[in-house]
This record gives sequence, structure tokens and C-alpha cells, in this order.
Amino acid sequence: MSDENGWRKCGPCKKMIPYNSTYYICNVSSCKKHVFCSHNCWRAHVPLMRHKDAWAEEEKSPATKEAALTEAPAIPTKRIVANQPATDTTNKPRQSDAPKDILIVASKLKNYIKSKSQLNTSAQVMDILSDIVRDHCDAAIEVAKRDGRKTVMDRDFVR
Repeated sequence: MSDENGWRKCGPCKKMIPYNSTYYICNVSSCKKHVFCSHNCWRAHVPLMRHKDAWAEEEKSPATKEAALTEAPAIPTKRIVANQPATDTTNKPRQSDAPKDILIVASKLKNYIKSKSQLNTSAQVMDILSDIVRDHCDAAIEVAKRDGRKTVMDRDFVR
């Protein structure tokens, strides 16, 4: 699996994980064969595999191609427990100049949840949902740019 460009490919994004770098594996025994270049890629994997109680284990890739052929698997050094659903599959840093405003109409969302389930809604939900909306918008922007358009359209949002 390894080559001159890197050690192994990340499962979700298919980027090569370089030699002598940090990567992540899933703690679930059936997923140990998958490797992830970032915690976000691992988080994208969790809902697809329907894990209920999982965490990412941080490991270090072999230092060289030769070491990859002779080394035993690394021992996990750090656990990262996920407490939020995967939302960012693009692995791109958010632009710091973009406004960090609430993008959700709180009263409409609270009314919807109340009418649907008779449950109340915490104020922190607006921040989380706004982050999810930003992530989806960022991905749609990239699709529109890749298609050479200056308009983001409904088809740019992937479900």
C-alpha cells in the first residue's frame, strides 16, 4: 500500500498519509484496517459505519518506506472521543474573514421542534446548526467554483 508519495491513503478523502506523521484509526475492531489523515475524516466515517460508541486512536506512521515493511503496528498513544456528529468532510480550514453570525432563525426552529415533538430547544443549538450550515455552504461553494459558475445552486448541496 505504501509508495514514494506516502505511507497509506486516508479512507474518506483518499489523500496519502505521509511517512513519519500522525494518523488516526477507529477503535472498533472491524475498522482497524482503515486509516484516517485527520480527526475530521474519522468523524465522517463514524455515521457511515453506524458506530454507537467509538473513538479515534492517534498513531504515528512509519518513518520510511523500509520501516513500513518491517515495523509492527504502532501502539495507540491518544484517544479522541467524538461527542458531535461528523459535519466537515472537506478537511479545509474555515476562512477567518467569514462572519461567525447565527444563520438559523431561532424562533422558527424552536416552533418547529415544539410542534413536532413538544420538546424545548437549547440556545446552543443555533451555534451548532450554524456551523453545520457553514460547512455545507463551503462544500457547495467549492462545487460551484469547480463547475466554473459564479452562482451557488441547489444541486451544489450534496445530501
